[in-house]
Order: sequence, then structure tokens, then C-alpha cells
Amino acid sequence: MHFGVVMFPTEYAIRPDELARALEERGFESLWVPEHTHIPASRRSPWPGGPDLPKDYWHAYDPFLALTAAAMATSRLRLGTGICLVIERDPIITAKEVASLDRLSGGRVIFGIGGGWNAEEMEHHGTDFKKRWRVLRERVLAMKEIWTKEEAEFHGEFVNFDKIWSHPKPLQKPHPPILMGGDGATTFDRVIEFADGWMPIARQGRNPSAKIPELRARAEKAGRDPKSISVTIFFAKPDKPSVDSLRSAGVERAIFGLPSAGRETVLPLLDTYAGVMRSR
Repeated sequence: MHFGVVMFPTEYAIRPDELARALEERGFESLWVPEHTHIPASRRSPWPGGPDLPKDYWHAYDPFLALTAAAMATSRLRLGTGICLVIERDPIITAKEVASLDRLSGGRVIFGIGGGWNAEEMEHHGTDFKKRWRVLRERVLAMKEIWTKEEAEFHGEFVNFDKIWSHPKPLQKPHPPILMGGDGATTFDRVIEFADGWMPIARQGRNPSAKIPELRARAEKAGRDPKSISVTIFFAKPDKPSVDSLRSAGVERAIFGLPSAGRETVLPLLDTYAGVMRSR
């Protein structure tokens, strides 16, 4: 099983390049960064994590710039978006950013995506909350066309363009792995249709790894090889019994959470997590 960490990279936290070097030195597989362009001051949309939204959510660096800094400081560390809010992004520009980072990093990108929870935030970008999953689907399918076709075109309800030329193409073929976030009633539909993996959050009282047999059965019924769909658990509990349970369930990757804090806080936590990672 692989191990990584997720952190909101901010101006008051350890720099993403320093964090990346520290992770690679300790043998971690991946670094993941979330995305929020902004948080509407209305705060009408409830945060799934509780009543008080941490300020990291509106202080985070752009994920692709943060991951580029991490890429330039390392040679092996995988670079993940966790999650990229595709519903707030132009698909042609995003396809270019993902492909550019994949080329510059030597093929180390993992493209984690999700629908998001903040209705006002996405509305500022022109996406209706109730239509977000349909928008996400078309934008991802359009990006896959751009990544894999010399002359890509797409004609849908939300994305529409005639034949285009767009380079670079990703170094990974056919494209960087796409991991679908979420744990809703229709999440597996999206995973099976256009993703390479499932990436749920481990929340208090919920064990998403228990759903892996259902995911595999549905994938096989749909004609996909169940082994071709990876499972990554976000905010995994950093202790040996929890990690052993995830490993037994068939989880490919466990991601531990880090606070958006300075090196004096983060580096000791990395040492603790590394001890859990190496325990057998």
C-alpha cells in the first residue's frame, strides 16, 4: 500500500517545496493539495466538516502552482490534486495545466477531482449547484479528448468546441490517472464511466473501504476490470490497526492529513506518520 499526505498549502504553512522534499526523504509516495479559488463571505453553504470553516480554505495557493514547486524539488514524489474543482474551471485551460505539470514532473501527476460543496463558490464561476455533476462529467470527458487526440473536439450541453490543437500531451498514457472523490449514491457511476480510481474521505463513523466489494462487483458488471480501479482513502487514521484494516480491504493508497502549519509542527508529524507507514 502507498502512503501520502494532504495539506492546504498557504503562506503561513511550510512551503510546498520543503514539504515535498521532506516527504520524499521519508519514503512517502505522494503529496496532495486541495483547491478553493475563494470562499464567499456569505458562508451560506454549510461545511461538511462542521460549523467553523478553517481559514485555510480561502488562503490556499493555486494547486497547480503549489504542485509545480513540489515537482521541482523532488524526483519521485507523486503529485495529486485532492480535489481539483473541475466544475469551477475551463476544461481547455485545465487540460493544459494538468498536461504541463505531468510533462515537467516526468509523469508524476494524479488528477483527483470532485464536485465540491460550496454552492455560492461554484455559482461565482458560472456553475449551478444542481447541475455540477453533469458539468463535471462533460468537462472531464472533454479533457480526455484533448489529452488523447491530436485534433480534439467536443460537443455537449455544457462544453462545446470544434477541432483544436493543444499541446503538450501528458507524459503518462493515455493520461494521468483520474481519481473520483465523493461517497454518494451515484459516485460509483462516475468512477466506472470515466475515472481510474475512487477517492473517498474517511469520516467519523463511516468506513468507505467497506464499499469496495460493491465497487468491484459493479465494475465487473459494467465490463470493466475491477482491478483497474484503485481505491485511495483520504484522511486515513494514522495508526497501525487502521492502516492494517485498509490494507486488508484492498485499499491501494492511504492519505494522512496535515495541518496548514509551519515546519516545527509538520515535520514531527511526518516522522510519526512515517513510523506508521513502515510498521508491518
